[in-house]
Amino acid sequence: MCTVCGCGDAKVDGHAHSPHSHDHDHEHHHGHSHDHSHDHPHGHDHHHHDHDSDKDIHYGRGIAGVHVPGMSQKRIVQIEKDILSHNDDFAGRNRAWLAEHGVFALNLVSSPGSGKTTLLCRTAEALKGRYPLAVIEGDQQTSFDADRIRATGIPAIQVNTGKGCHLDAHMVESAMAKLNVADDSVLFIENVGNLVCPAAFDLGEAYKVAILSVTEGEDKPLKYPDMFHAASMMILNKTDLLPHTDFDVERCIGFARRVNPDIVVLQLSARTGEGFDEWLAWINEGRKRMVTERIRRLEAKLAAAKASLEGK
Repeated sequence: MCTVCGCGDAKVDGHAHSPHSHDHDHEHHHGHSHDHSHDHPHGHDHHHHDHDSDKDIHYGRGIAGVHVPGMSQKRIVQIEKDILSHNDDFAGRNRAWLAEHGVFALNLVSSPGSGKTTLLCRTAEALKGRYPLAVIEGDQQTSFDADRIRATGIPAIQVNTGKGCHLDAHMVESAMAKLNVADDSVLFIENVGNLVCPAAFDLGEAYKVAILSVTEGEDKPLKYPDMFHAASMMILNKTDLLPHTDFDVERCIGFARRVNPDIVVLQLSARTGEGFDEWLAWINEGRKRMVTERIRRLEAKLAAAKASLEGK
């Protein structure tokens, strides 16, 4: 969590802090708040794991869900609430701009090595002739991933976060401005490889998509529940490797739905293209909804303007 790792934008009492729980008023089909009453394991304050033991140490059981040396749980919560509003302001601006321009934005989150960039490259190759695409790449250093995307002919911008372990809404706002994102397009945001901090940061996206490769182990949704609770979709990638692993697909899906009963699950291989049609169809449908809603708003504005002129 960013309160601990120090990658936040603000410092209070000598510690770096960042928002880690929030609500925002939009149709998003998932929650970001960590203060919810869902009956599922959630990284903190859950005491019902079979392997739970009094011999273990649980720093996440306080009201803040995290430990900072020398700081009370109440103080941590207050700092998070104070800083929360800054990221939410930028995210709200991003969301409004994306809606106004009919841009379908997806925030791709995962651990390093899950195959996010390979997935994006194959997706770009499949969709680039249908409508405009753009990619924001997040990493601590290098432009390797953005270079791979640009090689497909799709505009991409690299955002290097330095010691930061996630993208935030201000970074995304700046990147969108430089990319000159086209109307009625699809924007992919590849977040920094990390199954913890990116879960908490609203970037203004339509959906978070969590990518989990079958080489990582089916227990990840329970080990990193905040991420899978925040995501609307889980992609099980590298399914071509299933015959060579002992990964239990149904067990993994069951764990993910214990954390998030509404999560959509797709199984595919970014390397071979197996299962890709369903992924592409889901993107097409999401973009279609965004464009339709943009047109509806424009028509409503025109009708209102016409009525105003007729009334004079």
